[in-house]
Amino acid sequence: MNSTVDGKISSISMFFEGLNLSKLSIPSIRISDVVDILIVAIFIYIIMNWIRETRAWSLFKGMIVILILSMLSFRLNLYTTYWIIQETFSVGVIAILILFQPEFRKGLEQIGKGSLTKNIFNSSSQEIIPKNILDEILTACFIMGKAKTGAIIVVEQKVALGDFEESGIPIDAIVTNQLLINIFENKTPLHDGAVLIRNNRIKRATCILPLTRSEIGLDLGTRHRASVGASEVSDAYIFVVSEETGAVSIAHNGKLHRNLTREQIEDMFKQQEKQSAKKINIWKGRG
Repeated sequence: MNSTVDGKISSISMFFEGLNLSKLSIPSIRISDVVDILIVAIFIYIIMNWIRETRAWSLFKGMIVILILSMLSFRLNLYTTYWIIQETFSVGVIAILILFQPEFRKGLEQIGKGSLTKNIFNSSSQEIIPKNILDEILTACFIMGKAKTGAIIVVEQKVALGDFEESGIPIDAIVTNQLLINIFENKTPLHDGAVLIRNNRIKRATCILPLTRSEIGLDLGTRHRASVGASEVSDAYIFVVSEETGAVSIAHNGKLHRNLTREQIEDMFKQQEKQSAKKINIWKGRG
C-alpha cells in the first residue's frame, strides 16, 4: 500500500519537474492595461447598442451570415464560393459606408451629445427649460390642443441646431403663449414647420426638421416623425401638438412620449432637473 502511494507521489513530483515552471513567463498587468481594456469594452458596448437601434442591426446580422459562409467554404475547399465572397466583401465595405452614411453620422452625433461628454464639457447647473418659458409653451400647447391646431416647438439645449435654423424665418421675440398660438394659426404664413426657441427667445419659425426612419407607429404622421427625427440628432426637447387628436407629446433623445397631461410634463421636467443637478454635484465633488 505504501509503495503504491510513494509511486503516485513520485509520479506527481516528476510531472511538475517536467513542467519546468521557471521558464514560464507570466505577464504583469499594469493599470494602463486595465484602463485600455475598459475603454475598448465601453466602445464595443456603445457601438453594439447603436447598431441594435438602427437599420445597421440587419446589416450586422447579414455580415455574420456571410462570415460563417466564408469560413465554411474555406474549410470545405469550395474555392470558387470563397473567392466570390471575398471579392464581394471587399467591395461591400465601400458600399456600406455610402448606403449607411446617415446611420454612421447619427451614431457619431449621439456619442457627441452623450452623458459622458455633457458632464465633461458642459457642467452648467442652469434649468433645462426655465419655469416661466415652460409655462408659456405648455399654455400654448394645450390651448392649441383643444382647438386641434397642429404645432411643433423645438427648445434647443446643448447641441446647436444651426442646420434647422437656416431653413426657418427669423423672428427673435420673447416667448409668449399668445405669439406661439398666433404663429401656428391655420393658413397663416408661419404656421407650417417648427418654431425654434434658443436662449429663451423665439428665434425662427417654419423650420424644416429631418424625418425619423424609426418605426414610431402607423397612426402618427409627418409632424411626429419630424419631431422624433430632430430629437435623434440633438438633445432638444420638442413639443408636438397633434392636429388630428389635439394630444400633446414630447420628443427627446429619439423617444416620443405621447398623450401627456400638463401635470405629467411638469413632473417630467422636475425629475430631469433633479437628475441633472445630481450629476453636476457628483462631477464637482459635492455628491
